[in-house]
Amino acid sequence: EKSAENLVMAINARLTIALERLIFGLGIRQIGEATAKLIAQRFPSIEQLLQMAQYATDPDSAAYQELISIDQIGRSVADDLVQFLTDEDNRIELEKLAQHLTLIPPETPQQNSPISGKTIVFTGTLTALSRNEAKAQAERLGARVSGSVSGKTDFLVAGADAGSKASKAEALGVNILSEDEYLKIIAD
Repeated sequence: EKSAENLVMAINARLTIALERLIFGLGIRQIGEATAKLIAQRFPSIEQLLQMAQYATDPDSAAYQELISIDQIGRSVADDLVQFLTDEDNRIELEKLAQHLTLIPPETPQQNSPISGKTIVFTGTLTALSRNEAKAQAERLGARVSGSVSGKTDFLVAGADAGSKASKAEALGVNILSEDEYLKIIAD
């Protein structure tokens, strides 16, 4: 009886979920956590997402063009998303599921922070924040967080034992910041 109570309590505790986590949890091909977050920011409810999918079945439609205009979403990802959401069985199950959930819309990232629109990579051991806290904070401030350094990287925040990412950033001419320098920039 106690196990059953614990199970029911655990299920009830998970009935409130962030929309991007639900989208990611659907297991749609090519939709990872970062892409799910981008989709949720553009279509902040299940109803809007399903409506977009219905209109986006035509690649020449405005809905499809809006979908592929989202940073990092191309035709292949858009096609997989639309195909999943327009499948009748998937749509019915998603609508049933949504009736039992309280979906938390995504936070709107700040547009006027010093790192808004910048691509940031975190590496090494951070001391003031955990890596996950640093990433979440950067995203709230409007930055795009990447896991790898490229020519598109604006800042590399290097903690202790930064390793190969710091070397690559240096070779590419990426601005390398210490954790303290980064914290000063976002405090402004």
